[in-house]
Amino acid sequence: MDHRPHAWGRPRDDVYGAYDASYMQTNGPNQHTQSPIVTGTSVLAMKFKDGVVIAADNLASYGSLARFTDVKRLRTFADSSVVGFGGDVSDMQYLDRHLTELAIDEAYTTSSSEPNAQPTLNARNLHKYLSKLLYHRRSKFDPLWNHLLVAGLDEAGAPFLAAADLLGTTFTSPSLATGFGSMLAQPIMRRLVPDEAAVAKITREQAVDCVRECMKVLFYRDARSLDAYSLAVVTKDGVELSESEKLENQSWAFADRIKGYGTQTV
Repeated sequence: MDHRPHAWGRPRDDVYGAYDASYMQTNGPNQHTQSPIVTGTSVLAMKFKDGVVIAADNLASYGSLARFTDVKRLRTFADSSVVGFGGDVSDMQYLDRHLTELAIDEAYTTSSSEPNAQPTLNARNLHKYLSKLLYHRRSKFDPLWNHLLVAGLDEAGAPFLAAADLLGTTFTSPSLATGFGSMLAQPIMRRLVPDEAAVAKITREQAVDCVRECMKVLFYRDARSLDAYSLAVVTKDGVELSESEKLENQSWAFADRIKGYGTQTV
């Protein structure tokens, strides 16, 4: 006889046959993706006077295991915008397929007969579209567990940078970061671009150097980061994307000053 608590009150299988559990109703609602398993960490982006630079490492972690080291989390759109994905990788792949379909429609909509034809979905419109998609999924209690950064140019040709999270919350700033980057990298970027007025004084080289330094700090401090990363620069000339960047001139000398870990003596 089965004496386990879940069988209390049930007819004996050896006497009456196996119990038909199909008559039992579930006690709770249907559960969709509520706990991301394979995730990507920080995405960083910063405006400069002629465009936007954005970067994300190539690591996808399986829980606390650095499992997949060649996952590209920057996606170009219509050669005029870049979307950076933080959070769940499977939801990122869903959005990537969705953006591919959207880009095909965009390519057919935009007339190729005009030499200077501009895409109808610029970075601002793309950000608004994605934020509405995220809010729609959140309202169905089946959210896409991602934090997105959209970088590019707006309808006036000015640098545009904005974020959208799994709740559909949106905000914009001269510099943005997701994950640990919002705590570790944002203070560094805000020293360079504290407000919109400072963006007009920042060159492309300064912005790229600052983002590279932030990626190095994240590799030092964030256990879910990697020294291989992707970096994209968006200007009026299009998108320049490099997916095989490596950190350089690393120094772990600061580790000697960290107290409280291991067999250290003060």
